[in-house]
Amino acid sequence: MMRQSPTVRFLLFVALITLALTATLVTADEKTHKYEVGENVIVWANHVGPHYNPQETYGYYTLPFCKPEKMVYKNPSLGEALQGMELVKSRISLVFRQNELEHKPICSITLSKDFVKKFVYAVENHYWYQFYIDDLPIWAMVGGVAKDKSSNHVNYLYTHQKFSIGYNDQNIVQVSLTAENPVPIVEGANVQFTYSVEWVSSDVTFEGRFRSYLDHKFFEHKIHWFSIFNSFMMVLFLAGLVFMILVRTLKTDLAEYHDAEEGYDSDSEFADDSGWKQVHGDVFRPPSFLPLFCALIGTGWQLIIIVFALIVFSILGSYYDTRGAVLTSFIVIYSLTSFASGYFSGSLYLKYKGQNWIRTMLLSATLFPGVIFIVAFGMNSLALAYSTLAAIPVGTIFSVFAMWALITVPLTFIGTIVGRNVAGKADFPCRVNQISRPIPQKPWYLSRAVLILAGGILPFGSIFIEMYFVFTSFWHYKFYYVYGFMLLVFVILIIVTMCVSIVSTYFLLNAEDHRWTWTAYWSSSSTALYVFLYAVYFFNTKTKMQGFFQFCFYYASMGLFSFGLSVLCGSIGYIGTSIFVKRIYRNIKVD
Repeated sequence: MMRQSPTVRFLLFVALITLALTATLVTADEKTHKYEVGENVIVWANHVGPHYNPQETYGYYTLPFCKPEKMVYKNPSLGEALQGMELVKSRISLVFRQNELEHKPICSITLSKDFVKKFVYAVENHYWYQFYIDDLPIWAMVGGVAKDKSSNHVNYLYTHQKFSIGYNDQNIVQVSLTAENPVPIVEGANVQFTYSVEWVSSDVTFEGRFRSYLDHKFFEHKIHWFSIFNSFMMVLFLAGLVFMILVRTLKTDLAEYHDAEEGYDSDSEFADDSGWKQVHGDVFRPPSFLPLFCALIGTGWQLIIIVFALIVFSILGSYYDTRGAVLTSFIVIYSLTSFASGYFSGSLYLKYKGQNWIRTMLLSATLFPGVIFIVAFGMNSLALAYSTLAAIPVGTIFSVFAMWALITVPLTFIGTIVGRNVAGKADFPCRVNQISRPIPQKPWYLSRAVLILAGGILPFGSIFIEMYFVFTSFWHYKFYYVYGFMLLVFVILIIVTMCVSIVSTYFLLNAEDHRWTWTAYWSSSSTALYVFLYAVYFFNTKTKMQGFFQFCFYYASMGLFSFGLSVLCGSIGYIGTSIFVKRIYRNIKVD
């Protein structure tokens, strides 16, 4: 029998892992969701926690509800585990299409001092809980506060759960839960927990059963359409500005051509007052910290592909109705697109004649996930200290690490090798001088710091309204579903970012400053700074979050989001500017 080489065995192993992950995604929705009359329907309890603190969630039975004798947990997907979901089978027993209109007992408990303390704390902090019935979520409050006859505040506990379930043939298509029968929380009181269920025939189809969760009035408000129109007008303005700049440079090149045809000395053209031609010998000089720069650009290319793929997949298939689907898809797509990160970083590094390509490859494979790991480690430690469901299980951490080690790193390595051999040839139109040209003094408004800070304003303005809808859906329990809007906004962001970066670079080169590479990157990347500042504003004015735990989780999450956006926008700016710079310098001839 022919022995396989280690490389072949390794590639076969990676292929098997990839096929296994693909199969997991494909079979995630194979359940038929069909029930026969009289068949049991499981009510899964997910979590309980403060309504205004989305990340501060605890196990449902951390409160002294009617706990089952044996805890039966539903195996979570990767995304569910990372999002802190823990579905456990409740003691509520429903039977398909069998009404229980009377108050059917679940259990009874005597409120001890410890039980009173837990329930009072939950009521005063607006705790609510979440159930799932046939993968449809429902919510209810633990209790409430009211005034008695003496105008004293009294904490009440809701002891009855009223279910109303709509069915269409064999499918469950609607669920609702109403918490009733408030009972004062008094030490020593005996509390009876009960439930009832009513099955109602419905015309809602199984495919459209999730539409009742979508806030059409909110997401399809006229201001949403106006923001798209406003961003589109911004694109026209900036594209026109870039076009005018190109026309000016092309006009100059055309004038040189006519001067040469008529016998004039075209060398005098280099003495004009537009200084971008003066730095032709330095404009393609390698940027400082070349391995880091190439790794960022490679990661940015990868994020562009990931975001586009996620949006398209979300349009083709409804991600909002599947728990953890977006997060699971992001991790899988990130692993499988690591080839792109290595390809673009490796090719760019060789174009600038870099020698230590292994360092670039390692940075491409570790930079983005490394930052996420460091922040996630701190968040996970805090979640463990608070004993919340946000703590990531050890098995999930190992699974993510295995995907990174077995898929991301090898694909990044392969992509780097392919990029160096296929697209690593330098294509710069001008040679680089051995000695760098001195950079003259320039007005303060053309300094790199000003161009960088100003560069992010317009891209942020183009996505400002969409950020409001995204933040609101994430932090206010709304289901984001208008992915067509998001795709259009993403395209607008790409165009605006490229245009702003090109204009900033043109001003910089006209000031005879050849350090355009990092400037183009940071002027686009600064968009994330304004997004983070908006996140600070959103936290203080649009939410009622409170407490150290939620404060840390909010800003850690927004910090990671801003970091990813900075790499994405920075790479977009550099990509567009690189094309522009090569275009305007391609007719510059030097001996």
